[in-house]
Amino acid sequence: MPSGIISTLQCKCPRCRQGDLFINHNSYKIKNFMRMDETCTVCGQYFDIEVGFYYGSSYVSYALSVAITVATFIAWWVIIGLSVDDNRVFYWLGANAILLLIVQPILMRLARSIWLAFFVSYDPLWKEHLVDIPERMNKDLQNAW
Repeated sequence: MPSGIISTLQCKCPRCRQGDLFINHNSYKIKNFMRMDETCTVCGQYFDIEVGFYYGSSYVSYALSVAITVATFIAWWVIIGLSVDDNRVFYWLGANAILLLIVQPILMRLARSIWLAFFVSYDPLWKEHLVDIPERMNKDLQNAW
């Protein structure tokens, strides 16, 4: 049984911790890097729980971006230092902005994985239990975001 944190970081289904959340494993194929199956290919868990469900993952993505920014600021401060006498803080701002642009596809996928894990709990007996069908599913608005 894989750990919940590891399976979330690997973007696995939170119910069975085995199925992949995303169709494409490469985060940098920008054309379709966020495409997900409708259900888990292993346990059948629905990934699109309700209309607009993944809008909340933007808050998680923001928190991850802030955490990276704080970490790079502290690392820059410890390794290079900050001063009001030169432009080192502006170099950090530029380096941090470039880093955030580079890791953004990974952060967006990870944010979805974390957001889904908040609402779908692990079921060690998933083979024996039926999948809960989302009650607020609207087929006309599915994937319309």
